[in-house]
Amino acid sequence: MRGIDAGGIYLPRFRLSTEETTAAWGHADAGGIDRKAVPAADEDALTMAVAAAERALSASVERSAIDLVAVATTTPPMAEGDFVSRLVRMLALPEDVACSVSTQHTAAGGEALARALDADGPALVVAADCPEGAPADADHPLGAGAAAFVIDEDAAVPIRDISWYSDETPGIRFRPRGEREVDSLGVTTYERTAVREAVTAAVTALAVDASEAAAAALHQRDGKFPYRVAGDLPISNEVVAAGTVADRVGDAGAATVPIGLLAALAEGDEGETTIGGFFGGGSAVAVELEGNLPVAGIDDLDGGEAIGYTEYLRKRGYVVEGEVAGGGANVSLPNWQGSLDQRYRLIAGECPDCGGITFPPRGACQECHSRVEFEGVEASRTGTIRALTVIGQGGAPPEFAELQQREGAYAVAIVALEAGDGEATLPAQLTDVDPEAVAVGDEVRATIRRIYTQEGVPRYGVKFRSEG
Repeated sequence: MRGIDAGGIYLPRFRLSTEETTAAWGHADAGGIDRKAVPAADEDALTMAVAAAERALSASVERSAIDLVAVATTTPPMAEGDFVSRLVRMLALPEDVACSVSTQHTAAGGEALARALDADGPALVVAADCPEGAPADADHPLGAGAAAFVIDEDAAVPIRDISWYSDETPGIRFRPRGEREVDSLGVTTYERTAVREAVTAAVTALAVDASEAAAAALHQRDGKFPYRVAGDLPISNEVVAAGTVADRVGDAGAATVPIGLLAALAEGDEGETTIGGFFGGGSAVAVELEGNLPVAGIDDLDGGEAIGYTEYLRKRGYVVEGEVAGGGANVSLPNWQGSLDQRYRLIAGECPDCGGITFPPRGACQECHSRVEFEGVEASRTGTIRALTVIGQGGAPPEFAELQQREGAYAVAIVALEAGDGEATLPAQLTDVDPEAVAVGDEVRATIRRIYTQEGVPRYGVKFRSEG
């Protein structure tokens, strides 16, 4: 029987408390949410998807064995353009892997799981989201995060059944074409009834009696909503609480229920039943799982660093100074494309003559200065800062000016990484750190983030986070 063999969660480092939102607006439309996860200025659904997937894959099958990648998100970096192909390249998955993207509604995570269950071999499912809304109200509950699952035969957590229900429900959570902010008609009773009836119908269609569930991760636009969704199901508040994460991460769109499922499985016992109830766009998907498993990144749920409301507005891009004048870097598309292995996977070159390491792997060997055909070697993703500088206000090149407007001063370092029998050094930005709190000799770890946008297309690459 196919099921979940490994899982990973990723949540952004920063957290905004509902108290901060209330102090700023005099109210907070975020029932049952204590705090929410906030993506950094260089994070989006793609970078979070990569981070969660790396955690799931590190404890599971060889990447070369993955037959399918199924992605769920309502907030792809571009309305039309690459997403899953970039994810495949960033994770060094096979070029011939089958790909699927589910979007446009918050039940997309359930769709992606269903797609993976139909695959013939190991599959990777990733749900990642960072929805936005009007700052005065709709934005209050909206958080961010990602969850990843490796689906395989004879899995640690079999998926015993999956069921569906669909009915047209116009006006419940929509985003008009060309807009960045989600909205709804705000007819509370209508919305609660529609979601409850849809999820109830899907869960009731499962082979298991819902009363047997020890945990349930149900549609959760805020911390109170899943309890209302469960109103017609024979499950207790304790069962709902086991799969509710919106109180700690906010409404992470298509990722909220997947994160809740992994949270429930991480705390569950062998043989216990967990139910998932997804809703979005009028469709509901229910899944029945059995068992438990360790989840990489589970500590993110109760971790994080608190930020104030003004800093939150900057990080989310609600308050910036406007367009940046001037040129900046103009790396041609062929040159950028040709360097993706270095930018994503830190592939260095090992000299076949002397064994020296060269990064990037082109030109002459940096050790013996011979012109050779380098052998590719992947550098360690953990390294040490060898040199450090801070780019202060107004000092950023034009392509990084928006990042500086949203994040403030940022650090750039020379990082040394083990590679083969030698060492690779490279310049890179540091992210998710106080630039004044890092120093030469600190250990850092690679993470993929957005670098800048050129010709309307986001470009991504490795930055480094502090290991401290």
